[in-house]
Amino acid sequence: MIKAVIFDLDNTLLDFMKMKKVSVDAAVDAMIDAGLKVPKEEMIEKIYEVYDKEGIEDQKIFNKVLADKLGEVDYRILSAGIIGYRRAKEGTMCLYPHVHLTLTGLVKMGIKMVIVSDAPRIPMWLRISELGVQHYFDYVINFDDTGEKKPSPKPFLKALELLGMKPEEVMMIGDWAERDVVGAKKVGIKTVFARYGDIFDVKESGADYEVNDIIELLDIVKEENKVA
Repeated sequence: MIKAVIFDLDNTLLDFMKMKKVSVDAAVDAMIDAGLKVPKEEMIEKIYEVYDKEGIEDQKIFNKVLADKLGEVDYRILSAGIIGYRRAKEGTMCLYPHVHLTLTGLVKMGIKMVIVSDAPRIPMWLRISELGVQHYFDYVINFDDTGEKKPSPKPFLKALELLGMKPEEVMMIGDWAERDVVGAKKVGIKTVFARYGDIFDVKESGADYEVNDIIELLDIVKEENKVA
């Protein structure tokens, strides 16, 4: 009997990479308008190179890239980039289709809901609140709560502890097979692979279920709970 669902946040509830791509593009345009003499594609390539090394949540990304490219941080250019990024982010951050319908459906079924994310506390909460879904979740667990990222079992064990439930009573849905699926399975939680958010072109997710639309989760929970 499934009594709770754990959700990943980025690329499961919201289209994070679409937002990131548009925001970085707008930031670089703004920096070039402010006087940056680096070709746009070269700048974008360097930004993602640093993201790959330092993490996609790096809050000092433009400082690091400007210091590398210019030998110093030009704050006129930096501020333009930050503003360009923020404006684009506000305009492109959005939930995947049917997220509200799915969350509302789970509430009606009496299912508890938790977010387990590798994101730091403040950026994660800002995204959740901006999207207007904070009221759906009973608990929200981030990197700062456990000090370990998925696939470590710690975040999942924390969720089970807060819920007061056994692993077999909980289901996890996420887009990153190597983290979300592997981590949840380590502690015996059933898994759903959000293929609609997959950016790695995963062939075999190893999950118990796969979905191309988050609303399919409702039928999976009903099937598990033998609900007509």
